[in-house]
Amino acid sequence: MKKVITYGTFDLLHKGHVRLLKRAKALGDHLTVCLSSDEFNAVKGKKAYTSYEDRKYILEAIRYVDEVIPEKNWDQKIKDVQDNDIDIFVMGDDWKGKFDFLKDYCEVIYLPRTEGISTTKIKEDLGLKAEADWKE
Repeated sequence: MKKVITYGTFDLLHKGHVRLLKRAKALGDHLTVCLSSDEFNAVKGKKAYTSYEDRKYILEAIRYVDEVIPEKNWDQKIKDVQDNDIDIFVMGDDWKGKFDFLKDYCEVIYLPRTEGISTTKIKEDLGLKAEADWKE
């Protein structure tokens, strides 16, 4: 069985999120999503509109997702890969090169983002937060 992992906040779930999950799942047999906790988002200077528990509930309902685990800090990725027997680590290409250190443990793939949609854009359109305050 080939196992894939990806990370994110997955706030205000949209088409780009679902496309990432679908493409990540297509790379293997089992997809684990490591979901940023509310506490970790605070460390990153982010605040999700939707709570961790609600974001987890939504992700677990998506057919491409086999498991959701919490992301509590920047440094847990190597341990997550090892503990979950991960073969492929997947992130959006806006993170290209940032996780190459994981190549010693698994394959690292950066997938293109979906054009025209982002959580940042949704929040701006809704007037929820200024762009400078949100990085997605």
